[in-house]
Amino acid sequence: MTAPTGTLRTDEPASALLGTLAEQGATGALSTETGIVYLTAGHVVHVESAVTPDLGDLLTHSGALAPDGWWEAIDRAGRRCRVGRQLVDSGHLAAGALELCHLGALFDAAYFVLAHEGPALRFRPGATHWLGAVRSVPVDTVLRESRRRRELLHRIWPESSVDRAPLARVPGPDAADLPARRGRTLAQVDGVRTAAQIATALACRTFHTLVELRRLAAAGLVTPVAPLAPAPTSAPAPATVSAEPGPSPRPAAPDEPDTALLRRLLHALEAL
Repeated sequence: MTAPTGTLRTDEPASALLGTLAEQGATGALSTETGIVYLTAGHVVHVESAVTPDLGDLLTHSGALAPDGWWEAIDRAGRRCRVGRQLVDSGHLAAGALELCHLGALFDAAYFVLAHEGPALRFRPGATHWLGAVRSVPVDTVLRESRRRRELLHRIWPESSVDRAPLARVPGPDAADLPARRGRTLAQVDGVRTAAQIATALACRTFHTLVELRRLAAAGLVTPVAPLAPAPTSAPAPATVSAEPGPSPRPAAPDEPDTALLRRLLHALEAL
């Protein structure tokens, strides 16, 4: 059985197709409605999703890497798909720190890409990510970890809308009465930010933030904001698309977390 071509669209769940690609030792990018999984020789080397902070956000917001160091690596090695290697070789980041942060970002994004067993849209053979090789992970490990996270979050609070919708606070105990991490998470809930934006603001992995937000929802302190009714329009709404995002353009000034997410989405659409 040959790997799907770049133009093939399928109703097969992404998790099932990933297993097939792993067996084939495929290299390329598998797109879904919520993100992209990059494979090399049948192993997952990177996953990205528009609803999770990217690696650059995690590194720079946490203080592990200066923004100038991140953009310098992209300028020097982005087109050669060796940004990760450039960060280490230039001395901006230790190899272990890069690997740890990369794996955290990979598993965070994989949760959203695989959480709802959505269909794969297309596979682009030979496509590689601009970050380059950091650490590969077997497909089985990625699928197993995604299931484990989904089951854990469901046990805490079964409503998955907390994961992606803007969140608002519900009157209740002051944040000072909560455990430290949960209190910091609650303090970022403002009726506008999503879990991913809160994670970026906290320089925290998305999954850790989701755990605290679901606990807050279970305690009745956080609730998803109901979407506004769409304004009347004469043109049909554009269909959901999956693009292959590259490094975001260098900002003129540091972005706020919500602006950073919008900038990434805009760049993905422009790449089409």
